[in-house]
Amino acid sequence: MKKIGIIGCGWLGSRIAGSMSGQYKIYATTTTKNKTDELSSKGFNASVASFPDFQLEEKITPWTEIKNTEILIITIPLSGKSCCASSLYNRIQHLFSFIGDFKGQMFVMSSTGVYPDIPGEYAEENLSTDNVPGERMMKNRYPQVNILRLSGLMGDNRLLKNYTVSNSEAPVNHIHYEDICRVIEKMIETGSEGKLYNVAAPEHPSKAQVINAQQNLTSPEETIGEGKIILSSKLVSELDYTFKYPDPRYFH
Repeated sequence: MKKIGIIGCGWLGSRIAGSMSGQYKIYATTTTKNKTDELSSKGFNASVASFPDFQLEEKITPWTEIKNTEILIITIPLSGKSCCASSLYNRIQHLFSFIGDFKGQMFVMSSTGVYPDIPGEYAEENLSTDNVPGERMMKNRYPQVNILRLSGLMGDNRLLKNYTVSNSEAPVNHIHYEDICRVIEKMIETGSEGKLYNVAAPEHPSKAQVINAQQNLTSPEETIGEGKIILSSKLVSELDYTFKYPDPRYFH
């Protein structure tokens, strides 16, 4: 059975682990002992690891499980959108120390938040990895890395109706976690390396439409206002991928 390492087994990472547990041996890291106990109870090999934003006097201890790992999935924040350059640099250097000279298939979860907050349609070619600090650092160190720019993570307990929103006519860019899992599984099957994909549901209803659907309210079709639209057509074309949840109105 192939061995997969998942670095950052939080909300998304734990769901990826769950979707792959029957096919692969799962080794996972998380930031707390309580979380490792929870993951271990599900049959995963879990350990505590963190990647601080500050400079350490001593290097991070390398992950002992990495030497036999064929596939590595990294879900910790690395896009650089939410932190300063020095903090991001420190975090990624600590990650490098942890995983070393990994040569296997690798996936990094980035974010479609790296695109400008300007109305319009955005495909991968609109923003090179060279212009996204975290993506650039990972690509330079690990040329084989697959970078998945994820839209808003939804599914299970994550529903838009549970959040306070503004600009309710704006289109949403959401992705159901099950589709993220299925995309990764498809890329593992095809041996994908060095790919950059937007991972966003192809339908972009307004926030109001999504919330009404989740509250089981019937309402006339509202106007969808101006906003940012993330295109996932490259993913669909190259992987021949069909979304399980193409419309965020029906994620629930």
